[in-house]
Amino acid sequence: MTEAATRRKPGTPCWVSLMVHGLPATQDFYGALFNWDFHPGPRQLGPYVRAMLDGKEVAGLGQLPPDHHLPVAWTTYLATDDVDATAETIRHCGGTVGVGPLDAAEAGRLAIGSDPGGAVFGVWQAAAHLGIAAAGAPGTPVWNELVTRETTAVGKFYQAVFGFETAPAASPDVDRSTLCLDGRAVASLHGVGSALPRDRGAHWMTYFEVADTDEAARRVAELGGQVLEQPHEARTGRLATVADPEGAVFTIVRSAR
Repeated sequence: MTEAATRRKPGTPCWVSLMVHGLPATQDFYGALFNWDFHPGPRQLGPYVRAMLDGKEVAGLGQLPPDHHLPVAWTTYLATDDVDATAETIRHCGGTVGVGPLDAAEAGRLAIGSDPGGAVFGVWQAAAHLGIAAAGAPGTPVWNELVTRETTAVGKFYQAVFGFETAPAASPDVDRSTLCLDGRAVASLHGVGSALPRDRGAHWMTYFEVADTDEAARRVAELGGQVLEQPHEARTGRLATVADPEGAVFTIVRSAR
């Protein structure tokens, strides 16, 4: 689970951000769904706001340039102490770096890359902005999972870049493993083979906590989003996969207590 803002150990998921075509409408959607309000953030990449929950930063939303016809997707950021060195390691290990490294004003320094399977992720070197500042409450990011074709090769990439240990799933019939730092689970990998969505390819999935998964899924539809996978029970709680009105996919979960 994501912890409240402290300086994270390198490799720990520390922030999630979404770049969209219509920022005001997206703010309306997530504000109504998660009870977020918004404060201005760094504008190096265009208009950008930080989503706040009870005065604490939980996510970022930005505006894509009008001529950028890119898929809209949530991006998971992994912590680093040196984003420039991490970017070089990403390239050396078979990934790519598409943005940066660059400064985000006094907040920190970032890069956006992709792993050998094509999944996009961010790298964040914190300065004034340490990342997600709230943990566990409805409306906060609580987990990040890489959905990919198979986990063995891409798992070695993340181990090499960030120093993760990996713990395989209990069942040999499931291609899933957990990424750990100092013995603590921080994220997971899920290989889905040919079931990988053709329209999205490999991707990092953000899980947001909700008080009631069924009610939150209904609310997504009411607000103009889509329910892609109906609420159901899983080992980690009751969850559903949904998309916002621009098509950004995320998971809502009432975590098992």
